[in-house]
Amino acid sequence: MSDKQPVIAQKSPIAIEVEAGKSYWWCSCGKSATQPFCDGSHKGSDFVPVEHKAKEAGTVYFCGCKHSANGVLCDGTHKKL
Repeated sequence: MSDKQPVIAQKSPIAIEVEAGKSYWWCSCGKSATQPFCDGSHKGSDFVPVEHKAKEAGTVYFCGCKHSANGVLCDGTHKKL
């Protein structure tokens, strides 16, 4: 695997119930065993986790394919992969 392209963890969004004001660290490399969140699997690569601070409580659809142009949130790009 190239450290320039993330691993596609799954080709669908990952729905997570979030708490207002809490930070969630999204896995950008796709290697984490705790998708969609970082478990440190990126170490030694060019990838770093990305913070998502929930503005309000509710369901958030995190990107599972790691190719979203919408950052940590799904934008439907997985349908084209």
